[in-house]
Amino acid sequence: MPAECFVMQIVKLSTALPKDEYSTDDLLKTFPCTLPEGVEQNVLNLGVSTRRLIRQCDSSNPEAEMDEKPLLALCREACRNAVEEARLSVQDIGCLIVAYDVNPFLSPGLSQLLVPELGMNSYVRIVNVQGIASTAFIKTLELAENYLAVHPEENVLVCVSGVSSYWFQNQVQGLNEVMEIGKVNKITDQARRERELRKWVATMEYFLFGDGVAAAVVTKNGEGMRVSKVAEVTNVEEKDYLAGYARLTCPSEPFKFGFHSHLDKEIPNLGMKYTGLALERLFGEDVAKMKNARKWAVHTGSQKILDTLAYHHGISHEKLKESHEILRCYGNLAGASLPFILQKIVSTASLSKGDSIVMLGYGWGFSASACLLES
Repeated sequence: MPAECFVMQIVKLSTALPKDEYSTDDLLKTFPCTLPEGVEQNVLNLGVSTRRLIRQCDSSNPEAEMDEKPLLALCREACRNAVEEARLSVQDIGCLIVAYDVNPFLSPGLSQLLVPELGMNSYVRIVNVQGIASTAFIKTLELAENYLAVHPEENVLVCVSGVSSYWFQNQVQGLNEVMEIGKVNKITDQARRERELRKWVATMEYFLFGDGVAAAVVTKNGEGMRVSKVAEVTNVEEKDYLAGYARLTCPSEPFKFGFHSHLDKEIPNLGMKYTGLALERLFGEDVAKMKNARKWAVHTGSQKILDTLAYHHGISHEKLKESHEILRCYGNLAGASLPFILQKIVSTASLSKGDSIVMLGYGWGFSASACLLES
């Protein structure tokens, strides 16, 4: 089955970041417990120097509700800037597509919250895309194309939230010990080994993820980066979705739910497999077109994953340097990583007419998406 061919443009792209920046050293000093040398080295190997966060752990009130206002403010900033730079008003938007993983409200969805926040018409068409993580931006472009195929004269506003700190900054509260992964793997009692592994994973997530939001105006009648093709693949094997997830648990207390996230050691291998399948579908036998891409925007999973994918697919560091820069400066931005990288490329790479960019996302799902853009 070939990749889907599109004819639409990303007219404007905008990003928004929280004002508070935290270095990895800052977070190491304030982590709930002292980390062993091996775990600290694991943290440094993630490749993140700084990240912006909208929410830090607040242990003073364990019953406090998470505040949606900082998330909405970031989304509002990114969306309004994208619309204004496209020389439009929010009333010119026919459809709002919002992708996110984390929202303090399980319901309503983030798009419903953003309609009044942006001052949009209450009858605007809205779509929530929740829980597809790093492939979110490419999925929103696919949905935008579907909408524009029926409404070719309209404009679509896409908003992708990469705000994850509601999960990952809070799940480490109260940790008093984190074991080195080598020692965890030697534990013979399964229940204890799983508990210690969960603590190690939570620690890596705490240091890996940052917060940020991206927005884009997409249309069939504008000038900008042309979205040419999209390809995606999900759950080739029945249990692949268990390689990475966030799920609710059920504590034996009234009115409470727990949170459990997981990152499997097989994620780098699955990333190679799934991105290979997505690229094969995107380019078919046209290997030269893939090799001739001017730039690549590859999801910022971690330093190891970026290096592994670059080696596996033969991507030079020069073509991938913006992905490394976004990881180093802002951390893993989940679904917002690709538009952040794309904006960096467009603003700094001096693209010429006809230059192409490959966007490549992979991760929780388990999924991979690839997209070909042309200037």
